[in-house]
Amino acid sequence: MELNLSGKTALVTGGSAGIGPVIAELLAVEGCRVAILARREALLDAAADKIAAKGHERPLTLVEDITVDGAAQRIKAQIDEVFGPLDILINNAGGSRPMSELGCEEEWEEAMLLNFTAARRMTHAFVPSMQSRKFGRIVNLTGSDEPVAMNAANAPNGAMHIWAKGLSRVVGADGVTVNSIPPGRIHSEQIDQRLMPSEQAQQQWVKENCPAGYIGEPEDLAVLVTFLCSPRARYINGQVIHVDGGARHFSH
Repeated sequence: MELNLSGKTALVTGGSAGIGPVIAELLAVEGCRVAILARREALLDAAADKIAAKGHERPLTLVEDITVDGAAQRIKAQIDEVFGPLDILINNAGGSRPMSELGCEEEWEEAMLLNFTAARRMTHAFVPSMQSRKFGRIVNLTGSDEPVAMNAANAPNGAMHIWAKGLSRVVGADGVTVNSIPPGRIHSEQIDQRLMPSEQAQQQWVKENCPAGYIGEPEDLAVLVTFLCSPRARYINGQVIHVDGGARHFSH
């Protein structure tokens, strides 16, 4: 299927490791001009070099912390200078924040800033130009809405889903779509090094929770992101689409 993405411009936050670089690569494969953004410069450059080594245009690398005040406007200025108007924004930066007890105020504030506020600011910076040009794609990588324990990321994930739905109602008539994807267990730095660092822990989780019988690869999610970014996905808007091998219990 031709996705008609050639010549589109895309920004992927959280682009240095895990799912982000794979999304960036698939967008590059489809002909997008891509920028990847993260805080860790060495990993970001390595991700860009890997994409270039496969014969694609090397992504623009932006070493930024999206949680810092003024970051969204500074990032937009850099994108505008190099690419011109942005067509596709992938809000991928974020992370799980498990807690053993209730957590402190600073932990809750940090989780909300990283997993909701920063992405909202990024989106608000870019969406007006998308509206004026009658095309835009915003995809938010969020997290589970089935809390099994105290996790400071659950609340901002829920906020993202509700905010994205509201935004989709505002910008839909302008050819802009806003969708959210809560990943299930996908092989990444977060899963393989932090949440389930041992093979035994991963296999036990799969046995107890995942009908597919395995932990997903970043490509399993990136293919959906890439499709949602295409003009062909124009009628998919305001949705929350789970990519988790069937691990989610609820049907809606």
